[in-house]
Amino acid sequence: MKDAKQRFAGRYRPPSPKRSPLITPAGAQALKDELNDLWSNKRPVITQAVKEAAALGDRSENAEYIYGKKILREMDSRIRYLQKRIDQVKPVECLPTDQNKVYFGAWVTLVDNDDNERRYRIVGADELNPSQGYISIDSPLALALVGKQLDDRVELASLDKGYDIIAIDYTH
Repeated sequence: MKDAKQRFAGRYRPPSPKRSPLITPAGAQALKDELNDLWSNKRPVITQAVKEAAALGDRSENAEYIYGKKILREMDSRIRYLQKRIDQVKPVECLPTDQNKVYFGAWVTLVDNDDNERRYRIVGADELNPSQGYISIDSPLALALVGKQLDDRVELASLDKGYDIIAIDYTH
């Protein structure tokens, strides 16, 4: 008989890396708003749709019922995640005393070796949005930037890239 490790090896998923609990006040509010919207607005609509589909009869072949239950499971999973995450996060309300260095919440303008300029804001893992230039505090670039100051060079060995810090700003 195979031991437990061999039998369940295909199902094993290593735990995801710990996320930083830091979040901006706007990010914390967005999580609360999403939770409220899911719980108060969207979940009752889906629950009603599932109830109506169940009333139609045979549930085993009722696509509306099956799909509605799937959506409800996904929604409940997101609600549980948000409830736990909201309790874990720590909104960073104040600015750092030394605003000449890169810390959480900073907008950092970088220039690479090819004179390409990029601007990033270091935010919490739940606020990640590359299209807006928001990078997670847990990302390799953010970890390399934290504590650096104007004109410092940041090298990312994993990407074979280097950046020079040309601006640091804490305004929203």
